Amino acid sequence: MMKLYWSPRSRSFSALWLMEEAGQPYERVLTDISKGAQKTAEYLAINPMGKVPAIKDGEATLAEAAAICAYVAERYPQAKLSPPLGDPLRAKYLYWLFFGPGCVEPAMVQAATKIEMNPVAAGWGDVQRVLDVLDAALQKGPWLLGDNFSAADIVIGSGLNFAVRLFKMLPARPSFDRYLDACAARPAFQRAGALVMG
Repeated sequence: MMKLYWSPRSRSFSALWLMEEAGQPYERVLTDISKGAQKTAEYLAINPMGKVPAIKDGEATLAEAAAICAYVAERYPQAKLSPPLGDPLRAKYLYWLFFGPGCVEPAMVQAATKIEMNPVAAGWGDVQRVLDVLDAALQKGPWLLGDNFSAADIVIGSGLNFAVRLFKMLPARPSFDRYLDACAARPAFQRAGALVMG
């Protein structure tokens, strides 16, 4: 059984939501970052970065939320959380899966810290461009892949929920609100939310 190492009130939410969407049994291993549990030698053997979430699947270990989403989506294809190899939607899926950590998260940090960056040098460009690109994609909806919900929606939905609704780091837009409402209406999102707050 896959083990998910997580902590309340952290980036673990995306992995919890993913596991709930996958619908397969898994073991939650509380790794309370407020008590330093992520700094133990045992945990650092799983994720040397000392961050949550991480998973252990037999001999395989993996960290980084988007990578976990990709791995679990492929591990449980019956959950239909990723387009299969050869599907034309797979290119768009991979784009959005990595847009979260590659663009949305750095833009959140830039917006929160007010750090000025040369948009040519910054891999994500700038905050406004990130928001505009995401806004344009979400206006098409209902999901990033049209009618197909995927693990990319978990990555982007978790990041937007964190940045727009929980911590108000990024401004709301009508497309963001509609999308986040759709995410929050999913039973797996609600179960994950209850676990994180629990």
